[in-house]
Amino acid sequence: MAQQIVYIRYFGPIDDERVKKLMATVEQKLKEGTERFVILISSPGGSVFHGISAYNFLKGIPAEILTFNFGSIDSMAVCLFCAGSKRLCVPHGRFLIHGIGFDVPTGARFDEKSLGERMTNLRNERETICRIIADNTGKKLEDVEQDMFRGITLTSEQAKDYGLVHEIKSELFEKQAEVISIT
Repeated sequence: MAQQIVYIRYFGPIDDERVKKLMATVEQKLKEGTERFVILISSPGGSVFHGISAYNFLKGIPAEILTFNFGSIDSMAVCLFCAGSKRLCVPHGRFLIHGIGFDVPTGARFDEKSLGERMTNLRNERETICRIIADNTGKKLEDVEQDMFRGITLTSEQAKDYGLVHEIKSELFEKQAEVISIT
């Protein structure tokens, strides 16, 4: 018999390994009949590619997704957090929304064309992140864009006022709950 609720603790950066493990775990539990997932998240952020992919994957599956900030949701992890139709946070959680960039390998050389391509890609990624946040918070797209450019850190109460969080509570799960760890 399928579990009614599956808890997944996602602790670490948004990267290839963890996102693949998250999606594989969700797929397996869906095959077993699970209809509700609670994804407990504490993450410093990471890859835009993997974060947007995880967001779209979770939004598109035939199951209810709740997300729960149990520490810190930074940068790209905000998009993963937004995948929840209900979003919760511990009283002392925090959120960081800021602009994006890219790392340059030592000795890398850019010509005008490749630098222009990089800038276009950064703008597209920023716009996608802003739309995800705006769509899920009810904020105006322009306001989210300004917050990204400024860089903001929100407490759990401020995140609730912002529309990121629906409820603040301390209890993460019931005593007998199975928690699958992705670290």
